Amino acid sequence: EVQLQASGGGLVQAGESLRLACKASGFNFGDYAVGWFRQPPGKEREGISCVTNGGETIFHSDSVKGRFTISRDNAKNTVYLQMNNLKPEDTAVYYCAAGTTPNRDPTMYAVWGQGTLVTVSS
Repeated sequence: EVQLQASGGGLVQAGESLRLACKASGFNFGDYAVGWFRQPPGKEREGISCVTNGGETIFHSDSVKGRFTISRDNAKNTVYLQMNNLKPEDTAVYYCAAGTTPNRDPTMYAVWGQGTLVTVSS
C-alpha cells in the first residue's frame, strides 16, 4: 500500500525541541519531493518546508526560518523536520506529503500522512 506515516509529535514546553519523522512505504520514495505542512487549531493548512528528491530545501515559511530544518534519508525512506526553539504558536497538527513537483501548495501533493500533533505550552 502507498503510505506516509508521520510521527514524533507530543507535548513540550516553549524553547524545547522535537524531531518529526515521515516514513514512506509502498512507492519509490526517492522519486518524490516531500513537504511538511501544519494546521493550527481553527486555521488553514499552511506549507512549512519542502525538500526535493535530491535533498535540496526549496522553501521555509517565514515563521519557522532559523528554527526548523527539513532533511531526508532516502535509504531509510524517511524525511525529518527538526524543530528547535518551539513556541506556543507552533501548536498544530503537522502533516507530511509527497508530490512530483516541489511546491508549497498543499493541493499539489498526492500522498499524505495522517498527521502528528505538536502542542507547545508557555
